[in-house]
Amino acid sequence: MYDKLTRSDLKKIQDEIDYRKLELRPRLLEDVKETRAHGDLSENFEYHAAKKEKNKNESRIRYLERMLRTAQVIDDRSKEDEVGMNNTVEVYFEEDDDTQQYRIVTTVRGDSLHNLISIESPLGKALLGHKAGDRVEVKVNESYSYFAVIKKIINTKDDSQDRIRSF
Repeated sequence: MYDKLTRSDLKKIQDEIDYRKLELRPRLLEDVKETRAHGDLSENFEYHAAKKEKNKNESRIRYLERMLRTAQVIDDRSKEDEVGMNNTVEVYFEEDDDTQQYRIVTTVRGDSLHNLISIESPLGKALLGHKAGDRVEVKVNESYSYFAVIKKIINTKDDSQDRIRSF
């Protein structure tokens, strides 16, 4: 896995693990016990649904624990005038004659539908370390790239509302 994660990401992941183990797990186990008592298990839909939810929770716990074990911790600080982690960047796309704002985040928080762009994405890679006014080439693949101009960098410090993405 070796996801690049910030200290804030690590804390959020640990908080989710704690919630799933200490609050959700006991409730799901109780649901399984309760539905098991309803009789014939072969035709007991509630039992199978409860068991599926319990297994889904256990799978998520294992996934998050593996993510913590293999994480590559990165610094979320950047120079005041350079694009870095958690910065919001206003970008002008020459090809489309359009301007968009994106926030640069780690892969586990990336969500393009909410303009959270991963540092591992082509756009994120191209923007990192550059300054306002820079024209950067965004390489999508070997045969296609486009240019974008960084219009403005807004230092965003609070990532407390960001969620760790579920898969």
